[in-house]
Amino acid sequence: SSCRKALLGIINMIPLFVWICPAQARLAHVAAEAELKVPYADELPSRQAQLSALRDTAEFDVLVVGGGATGAGCALDAVTRNLKTALVERSDFSSGTSSRSTKLLHGGVRYLQKAIMKLDYEQYMMVKEALHERANLLEIAPHLSAPLPIMLPVYKWWQLPYYWAGIKMYDLVAGIQCLKSSYVLTKSKALEYFPMLKKDKLVGAIVYYDGQHNDARMNLAIALSAARYGAAIANYTEVVHLLKRKDQQSGKEKVCGVRCRDVITGQEFDVKAKCVINATGPFTDSLRKMDEQEVANICQPSAGVHIVIPGYYSPDNMGLLDPATSDGRVIFFLPWENMTIAGTTDSPTNVTAHPIPGEDDINFILTEVRNYLSSDVEVRRGDVLAAWSGIRPLVTDPNSKDTQSICRNHIVSISESGLVTIAGGKWTTYRSMAEETLDAAIGAHSLTAESCRTVGLMLEGAKGWTPTLYIRLVQDYGLEKEVAQHLASTYGGRAFDVAKMAQVTGQRWPIVGKRLVIVLVVL
Repeated sequence: SSCRKALLGIINMIPLFVWICPAQARLAHVAAEAELKVPYADELPSRQAQLSALRDTAEFDVLVVGGGATGAGCALDAVTRNLKTALVERSDFSSGTSSRSTKLLHGGVRYLQKAIMKLDYEQYMMVKEALHERANLLEIAPHLSAPLPIMLPVYKWWQLPYYWAGIKMYDLVAGIQCLKSSYVLTKSKALEYFPMLKKDKLVGAIVYYDGQHNDARMNLAIALSAARYGAAIANYTEVVHLLKRKDQQSGKEKVCGVRCRDVITGQEFDVKAKCVINATGPFTDSLRKMDEQEVANICQPSAGVHIVIPGYYSPDNMGLLDPATSDGRVIFFLPWENMTIAGTTDSPTNVTAHPIPGEDDINFILTEVRNYLSSDVEVRRGDVLAAWSGIRPLVTDPNSKDTQSICRNHIVSISESGLVTIAGGKWTTYRSMAEETLDAAIGAHSLTAESCRTVGLMLEGAKGWTPTLYIRLVQDYGLEKEVAQHLASTYGGRAFDVAKMAQVTGQRWPIVGKRLVIVLVVL
């Protein structure tokens, strides 16, 4: 049976896993962090000052196009290697795919399952790298991320040992970076932790741990960190076309910068750079075609839809994984900001700046949610408070003979004119993707740079944050507890700077902090 084959595969691969996950493995830390220059330790330059730096700098070493997680990660990696760095984003930071994720930091349980079933070493290494990066992100941005227990309900007896072995292998691959050990729950305990769960035929459940993060704020923290270390970054700055010059030795044209337009004012200006990095996610091919009009597309966009439903659909501190939906996809069901997120779908789509979730995708998610919840819980279309669609930039490797095959990880390619493109990958591995991209860029353009220093490098707001920081905000500024918790978890150690700007309420309590009016649009 498939179950027996999978178990045998796990057993056969245990020596390999143990060999690759030595007990001495430790998450590297940046010992030289204190030695890094922080030009803007106190106050960050304004957007206008950043635009002036982009216009007036004779030549940057690296110019990154794209302000998502990967682009911001490339800028932070470059500037901490002492490279003169710039970044431009035509919309706002994290306004695209990077803010429309499942909000998980994970290695990928399903990828590990495929690695075991097919004895696929490459897929296994992809999971291992992601688990390493998960541990790093939880450490460098503790105010924006935290471990989250995720329940996998089991409705057939034979699935219990099958899933248990797979989840235990997930723990083993993580090694010393395992967040918390997974465990098995009886039916009664599973219903105690997740009372909304469907009781009929429930055998038990397995709980494992992954990371959860505020994706949009995490992206912004990376970009702000790059700016603090001296990178010139600007949002609403669009690339109109690439600048090129003829190389004296080869006689070929080489990319030497970009022509930019300030989207707000319409003014155009040139930004010169020795190396231009294309980190535009779903818009990867648009910039590649600015370089070479006839180049074949490598991006195969896929739409991932998520819905937001009321918090009573899930416990406050437990997620749920549906490992096999009706069409073979995986659905997560996660607590988020006192609400519940459910998703994601995975279907081909066209690239657009503002993707809209389709009604079919929303109903598909609701149907899958309905399959796992008790009949006492009526899953209603009217309970969908919001929905979003993010475009995942799946890619084909331009260097591969089989151009139709989807690359399961990410690719870094360099065109004949020197344009460096990083495409594909996942949120969790943005840092290692940026490191690989800069390594390739430095080699291709003969840049003088230091080695990567972003492992263990604390992000904006991480310093000074503690789990009890919100209490000081309540006591020192007279903020409401919920407001103080929000500021602490959003801004970390910088929350005090925000609290100082809060208005006096004129009431006995809270003393300061008038709440913003938030309007929820029901779809």
